Amino acid sequence: MNKYFDESISRTNTYSYKWDARKKFFDSDEVLPMWVADMDFRSPEPVVNALINRAEHGVFGYSSTSNSHDEAIVNWLEQRHNWEVKKEWLTYSPGVMPTIGFLIACLTNPGDKIVLQSPVYYPFFDVINRSGRVIVDNALVLEDYTYEMDLEKLEKQLDSSVKMLLLCSPHNPVGRVWSRDELTRLGEICLKHNIIIVADEIHADLVFKQNKHIPMASISDELAQQTITCIAPSKTFNIAGLQASSAIISNPEIRLKFRKEINKYSLTMMNNFGLTASEASYKYGGEWLDQCLDYIYENHQFVKAFVEKNMPLIKVVQSEGTYLVWLDCRKLGMNGQELREFMLKEAKVALSDGFIFGETGDGFTRMNIGCPRALLVEGLERIHAAYHSTFG
Repeated sequence: MNKYFDESISRTNTYSYKWDARKKFFDSDEVLPMWVADMDFRSPEPVVNALINRAEHGVFGYSSTSNSHDEAIVNWLEQRHNWEVKKEWLTYSPGVMPTIGFLIACLTNPGDKIVLQSPVYYPFFDVINRSGRVIVDNALVLEDYTYEMDLEKLEKQLDSSVKMLLLCSPHNPVGRVWSRDELTRLGEICLKHNIIIVADEIHADLVFKQNKHIPMASISDELAQQTITCIAPSKTFNIAGLQASSAIISNPEIRLKFRKEINKYSLTMMNNFGLTASEASYKYGGEWLDQCLDYIYENHQFVKAFVEKNMPLIKVVQSEGTYLVWLDCRKLGMNGQELREFMLKEAKVALSDGFIFGETGDGFTRMNIGCPRALLVEGLERIHAAYHSTFG
């Protein structure tokens, strides 16, 4: 199966944000794009075939979810995460970030405070700021190149104006897969202070074998009533462009508020191809995913060994999941903008700048390793050549 993931597939001229927007964002078509969080692998064959069959039908009218689609999600969550979810808890939107935006709009008020844990997925900052809410940054703590939650500090940061916490689980960009104990302690704090948890679990399926993803809402019935879980097949099966996601809301009052909010914008229907791909992914994509995870893990180990051997001033933060690698480049002595220019101009590699993930990300950079090994090697060798030229 490695040959499947080793295959190099050109993505230029396919409306690819990652590949076709290089000139727009980096003023160059020569940089190797290892930034946007989608994979360069072909999606599972059953998914591709389901889309072909749907396209050949030839009629693409308005669509709605089906019982079989919803069952596919429920069964996946039970089999993969030991989490029993009822079909009536499922709600849909075009993506996880729109879902989070709608939840902020209907569950909080302008001026309310929302907790995030930086360095974290940068749209979290945008959606809070643009909605007129206030960020409370409960920054993660880096110990021995593994990040931990600072729950003692969180208790001190909370007051009556804090209404919501955005949880990234597994965490993007640092790759932590939170333990049951960590999530339980965080949940207890949120219950104590009546804080709603919005759990972005879009990377839930991308966990390495020695770790296990624990859905936040599965910890207790009480916590489930205060948690909204956002999932999607997009990262798992590389179908982000089809824009299909789910919010799992067991609390009927919150679920009603959310549905009323999305109804304001007439977002009551999903993309026909998104539904088709989503159902096929959850029904038939398990074997592909297992092999994909093995490949990504091997990529991660390759990056770690290569960097340790050839670029000792850069450190690889220990990852427990996702296809993202968080690189600590602070010993290079560059600020965030200088590091960006170094990677783009000298190495000709486009990574995700660490500073966009919050102030605590300055001096770091994020690399997407969800790609064939040959592309990964090329990216590392480009960085190594620039590193060797500058630092010897």
